[in-house]
Amino acid sequence: MPDLTLDPARFELAVQLLAQSRHAVAFTGAGISTPSGIPDFRSPQSGLWRNVNPLEVASIYGFRHQPERFYEWIFPLAEVTVNAEPNSAHLALAQLESSGPIQAIITQNIDMLHTKAGSQHILEVHGHLRELTCVRCYRIYESEPFLATFLTTRQMPGCPVCLNVLKPNVILFGEQLPVMVWNEARRQAKQCDLMLVIGSSLAVAPAGDLPAVARARGARLIIVNLAETHMDGEADLVFRTDVVELLPKLAAAVIEARAA
Repeated sequence: MPDLTLDPARFELAVQLLAQSRHAVAFTGAGISTPSGIPDFRSPQSGLWRNVNPLEVASIYGFRHQPERFYEWIFPLAEVTVNAEPNSAHLALAQLESSGPIQAIITQNIDMLHTKAGSQHILEVHGHLRELTCVRCYRIYESEPFLATFLTTRQMPGCPVCLNVLKPNVILFGEQLPVMVWNEARRQAKQCDLMLVIGSSLAVAPAGDLPAVARARGARLIIVNLAETHMDGEADLVFRTDVVELLPKLAAAVIEARAA
């Protein structure tokens, strides 16, 4: 079993591994955004799946047959996401990218907080709330004005051209991941020499399998997550601590070490 304590020696090893990395990749899940007020999906008390069947409200089949149920379910998440700001963990990753070791951020999150934090090479494998697509004519629209109306009226956004319902460009159950984004995410996982997993249970395939892909290619693996993951036994380091406590300290130390 991995040692989970945050002692100085283990922290320094994490700093050393990141500082010496030539091509590190961050893999982030809901746990990096919960400090910004965005709920995760699986927590028993606050998770987004606690009172609904995800295959009914958040599948492409369910959306096409009862889009009103999807919009009723996503309303509180959309409201929180629109107003959310990146936290110190998002900002720390942006600093690690601009300073060197992090070459890409693969995220399962749809909240766009990595973009707000200033990160550049972001691979949103589960989509995002930045755009909406008409399910009939497939026109794509910037989501901001439609979401503003939705959050005021709670009425589903409709296509201005064909009047059909608009679907956020998030990946629902039963949909394929965005091909170009997914292919680039797999390429990054295969090429990196270190993967930093932050706030993900790694329970959702195929995205959650990317750390195993990186490990199989010889990459070092650092996991920062409050709960266990199936990759803990394969990791070089596992930190069972809050991301907003560890990541800013880690980024500052790595940047200092690389500048020395």
